[in-house]
Amino acid sequence: MKAKTINIGVIGCADIAERFVIPAIKNLTDQYKLVGVASRDQAKALQSAVKFSLQPYCGYNSLLESGQIDAVYIPLPSALHQEWAGKALKLGLHVLVEKSLACSYKEVQWLNQLAKNEGLVLIENFQFRFHSQLAIISKMLSGGVIGELRCLRSSFGFPLSPDPGNIRYQKNLGGGALFDAGAYPIKIAQHFLGLNLSVEAANLTFDHINEVDIWGGAYLKQNNGKLFAEIAFGFDNYYQCSIELWGSKGTLCAKRIFTAPPGHFPEIILETVKGIETIRLQPDHHFKNILRHFYQLIINPKSLEEEYRQNENQARLIEELRIKAYEKQ
Repeated sequence: MKAKTINIGVIGCADIAERFVIPAIKNLTDQYKLVGVASRDQAKALQSAVKFSLQPYCGYNSLLESGQIDAVYIPLPSALHQEWAGKALKLGLHVLVEKSLACSYKEVQWLNQLAKNEGLVLIENFQFRFHSQLAIISKMLSGGVIGELRCLRSSFGFPLSPDPGNIRYQKNLGGGALFDAGAYPIKIAQHFLGLNLSVEAANLTFDHINEVDIWGGAYLKQNNGKLFAEIAFGFDNYYQCSIELWGSKGTLCAKRIFTAPPGHFPEIILETVKGIETIRLQPDHHFKNILRHFYQLIINPKSLEEEYRQNENQARLIEELRIKAYEKQ
């Protein structure tokens, strides 16, 4: 029996969509048929559609209401996620949405409830969750190679040109380093330390011209345990994309934990009393992997509750961090 093919559309012509996600969808022909791409700018929709041999749709509603799709990928600015993910869910569509899922904990709860009511998939596009390097690091940790875990450190930051047209600098579009870069180390802390965390301390530095945060950090601690995470993120920063797991007998480090592109050979650095070992891994394609996960959730929705829990917990921690940081302003 032939597996069901999911008809999927894309609303928005973001760089991540055109560079990685659309090509990945088109490559997964056993799982997906990519129906079309929508933009509010007709010229952009046509340009993207011609590039990928798709049907162009002028306006997001025209694609969502076309009756031609089962699911949608939304790479819009964060401030537009609640509106358009909400419309998609109300139309019975499964949703894969770029991070951050929305701009407040309350908005994420609302989206989650919509998805739950209809039994629909709602997943935040943290593709690094599905890269093989994360599974290998997790296996090494559980195997005791660094003894008992003591703490996690993670950083994600990069320099940006001071272009006021960049959506990362636009407050009304959900800009700022926390929603963009900060979301990653917050997410990976939950992978290793569990969901039951609280933000004990936080700092955000603001660009008062654009009214967005541009770099910051936080201290997250287990509520029912002794482990903690130290995270840092930013736009006005030298590039970092790392995780360090510090244990009683050694450390595990990786330098491209969030953004290892297809074809890249990731490296894990293991340091113990025996010395330093660099473990070179095989390339992986985490964009394809998360799309496969999305497909499996649509076909067999047994794990939907876990995704809903992750959605809400991520939003809760982002909000806690923001509130803690604002207390210092």
